[in-house]
Amino acid sequence: MRVLAIALAVLLAPLAAVPRASAAVPADAPAPVVVDQRFTASDGVELQTTLTSTGPVQPRPTVVEFSPYGDNSQTLTVGPDYNYLLVQIRGTGDSDGSFDALGPRSQQDVAEVLDWACHQPFSDGDLALNGFSASAIVLYNSWHEHLPCVRAAILKSGTHELYRDLLVPGGILNLLPGAGVLALIGAPALMQGIDRLQRDPSSSLDVIGGMFTTGTSVLAHPTLDSWWQQRGWRGDANDIPVLMVDGFFDVESRGAFEGYQALKDDGAHLLLAGGHDGSPAGTDGGAAEEAAWLDHYVRGVDNGVEQHPRVQLLMPVGDREDYLHGDYTTYDATDWPVPGTDWDTLYLGAGHALSETPAARASTASYATVPTLPTMTDVPNMALVGAAGLDALTGALPLLTQSDLAGLTGLSFRTAPLRQDVTLAGPLSLDLTLSTTTPDSGIWVVLTDVAPDGTNHPLTVGRLSTSYPGVVAGKSRIDADGDIVEPYGDYSHKDPAKPLVARRYHVELWPVGNKFEAGHRIGVQIVGTSAASMPSLPALHTVRLGGSDGARLYVPVLPGSDLGAALSN
Repeated sequence: MRVLAIALAVLLAPLAAVPRASAAVPADAPAPVVVDQRFTASDGVELQTTLTSTGPVQPRPTVVEFSPYGDNSQTLTVGPDYNYLLVQIRGTGDSDGSFDALGPRSQQDVAEVLDWACHQPFSDGDLALNGFSASAIVLYNSWHEHLPCVRAAILKSGTHELYRDLLVPGGILNLLPGAGVLALIGAPALMQGIDRLQRDPSSSLDVIGGMFTTGTSVLAHPTLDSWWQQRGWRGDANDIPVLMVDGFFDVESRGAFEGYQALKDDGAHLLLAGGHDGSPAGTDGGAAEEAAWLDHYVRGVDNGVEQHPRVQLLMPVGDREDYLHGDYTTYDATDWPVPGTDWDTLYLGAGHALSETPAARASTASYATVPTLPTMTDVPNMALVGAAGLDALTGALPLLTQSDLAGLTGLSFRTAPLRQDVTLAGPLSLDLTLSTTTPDSGIWVVLTDVAPDGTNHPLTVGRLSTSYPGVVAGKSRIDADGDIVEPYGDYSHKDPAKPLVARRYHVELWPVGNKFEAGHRIGVQIVGTSAASMPSLPALHTVRLGGSDGARLYVPVLPGSDLGAALSN
């Protein structure tokens, strides 16, 4: 596992350092001017800031980004009409203090720095926020603070709730990205340590202590307690139009969908065009939309971006690999989930059947929770690593990105071949009655597009520890029939399973966006947890099929698609 964590950190490094272009800088533009300046927070801790300006430093709209990845880690390129202020988060890079896992003190820093920046000579009083991944997470976490002078924001691939969206989804510790992120934060802090030692030798102890405390705190808080609640969405104290950009295969895609829900009343737009997972060939990953968003809301340019569809989806047609090669379909909507979406029920049955009619005769099926290969079953994590270099390997060995072998040790179900195209887009839920032989094991569910040749191409995943059977009804999405189609799991306390005693579980699958072509099948696999997650004791799971309490999958069918007709004889 240690080797995997180190490998992920190495692969992630390019993503942390390479900016995503947003606006082209003219070839004849003046050379950029870079100014380093220390900001002193209200508790006396100094943060390193770097202002980048095209030409002489003068009052301009200023884009601000808060990054834990050290110097030169900005993730947006802006033209000469803007200044760019990179702020190194406390306890990271060359900033002093103790890293607090993007918690309350870092959130307060965000508000204080913005108030300071608004009144600096380089600012004209109009600020914008930019965040990608970790730098977006700290902004989501800070939205309950009043953020002065901010006219617009771009949030890309960040978590709305750090516990649910990235580090402990479904109550299962997502070990690999957690270790990788800490490695990425620690590396620049180490590299910039010489500057820190020369300036203030004692500050290094705070930085090292903060990293260690954060790592142990994640392990020490397995439930969604107050520590995690302080590192997630805590409300909206602002009225800021936000453009959210992400991809359906992203390692933290749930954050964009939930963030849009929270901020749509402020004029938010949601663009699914790619994030950590890569963008389709021939597209810009949302760069033009980002540039237009800033120009309109910060500089007042009448470019019509506010009239663009509020939700723009670039969806695969079968699998991620073809998607990256440019095989995608688009869908525009006024909201998310797309208005008019119908959650159809597919029942899991004997003989690997997945159909619209439950089997009258009840039965059971069992499988061993053998750890599975992440490339086959861990769509979010492997898309992240794939975009950072693993795609070259899996492209040569496509079997690694198909979940057929993983299904041999689990349970696989599939519909009949579709008679016509069907597009699914939205959150999903698998309800099942399950017993286990151990108190705490993982339920791992993979939604697949089954090609005519029988290969399973994973699209999205659902994860749930058997210690968390409860849901928060008031925060779950209920359809017109009263079914839970997007469960909001209750992870506030553990309720370990009693061995061999069956109980009902609602497994949240992260939103899917995919066009299933005629001749393909919709598939679902229940397998052992990904090897990228915290391992648990081996268990034997038994699932009920058919009858009144058999397993069933709720799938979001977009307007214009007819799953019933596609499955009719």
